[in-house]
Amino acid sequence: MKVLVMNCCPVKNGATAEIVNIVAQCMNDIHEIKTICIDDYIVGFCKGCRICHNTAKCVQQDDVEVIIEQYDWADVIISVVPSYWADVPGQFKVFIDRCTPWCNTHEPHAKISSGKRGYVIALRTGPGMRECNRIIESVEHFYSHLEIARCDSKGLCSIEYKEAVQARKSEIVEFCGSILSDLEN
Repeated sequence: MKVLVMNCCPVKNGATAEIVNIVAQCMNDIHEIKTICIDDYIVGFCKGCRICHNTAKCVQQDDVEVIIEQYDWADVIISVVPSYWADVPGQFKVFIDRCTPWCNTHEPHAKISSGKRGYVIALRTGPGMRECNRIIESVEHFYSHLEIARCDSKGLCSIEYKEAVQARKSEIVEFCGSILSDLEN
């Protein structure tokens, strides 16, 4: 299977990136892996023109289709998303907004290939799961509109810097094990 692990954070070398690396290592022996970071792409704000509701294509020319090509390539998408003020980072939210041409909320709409499975790992600096749950719900909502099956999620609290990730590595590896088990069935 082809697995896409997406760093949904604009920080390429922080805690989120460290989790992406652990996930990629866990999956690498069995599956073909690609990792991407939202910050490596240019994604403009949605203009709200709704032209895509009639054409299934956005009028803007940027890297959204390049990211969607990665989604289309993958059988499994694992989004690793930190909390920015109790929600997904702005850069990732802008990408979600720009995926309206592929959303099943209107016809016509563009489509990525079917049968995809989606997983979410949310992280935050504070101790409570409420923010992680909100992020997970946002990403799972996004997955549902792209017709990506929402499979499982993991919330990780009290992670501010990448040094804190090592203490939680066994939890991340265990979650990856559950993904691998799920993919075998």
